[in-house]
Amino acid sequence: MSDVEDYTGRTGRNETREEQMDRNWAELLQELRVLQTGVQILAGFLLTLPFQSRFEKLDDFQVGLYLVNVVVAALTTAFILLPVSVHRRLFRKRLKETLVSSADVITKIALGGIGLLSAGTAALVFDVTAGRSAGLTAGGVLLAVLVVLLVYVPLHLNRRATAGR
Repeated sequence: MSDVEDYTGRTGRNETREEQMDRNWAELLQELRVLQTGVQILAGFLLTLPFQSRFEKLDDFQVGLYLVNVVVAALTTAFILLPVSVHRRLFRKRLKETLVSSADVITKIALGGIGLLSAGTAALVFDVTAGRSAGLTAGGVLLAVLVVLLVYVPLHLNRRATAGR
């Protein structure tokens, strides 16, 4: 559940609903800036690969994995940019709560994208350097670790905090 859905009117802060939405929007923008840097680094790495002499030696699976990673990087970038586009459309229409709740969902999707991109890039690098089984293992293990870190840990912390109230 997002902060907007959890809103009860009591935040423990002396702020209006509008101030809370402004703060939530600012926090989401900061999170998107962090995500953007990670995606830019991985996408930049991927975009240099075709210009390496060794790229021509990739097999069909590796080329396919590379292209999937490029698509995931492009889509993740689009999701990171989407809240800015939504903000431009909703600007001055008194729809900050809609903006914040939609950006919350979009940011979660972008987190999933960067998780897939990280696992896919690791799988590609391990596949090229250490072999297919190493690539599949590295990608699978990293994906599992990222699911735990990006999905299970936040859900667990939320449940624990909710039970402690």
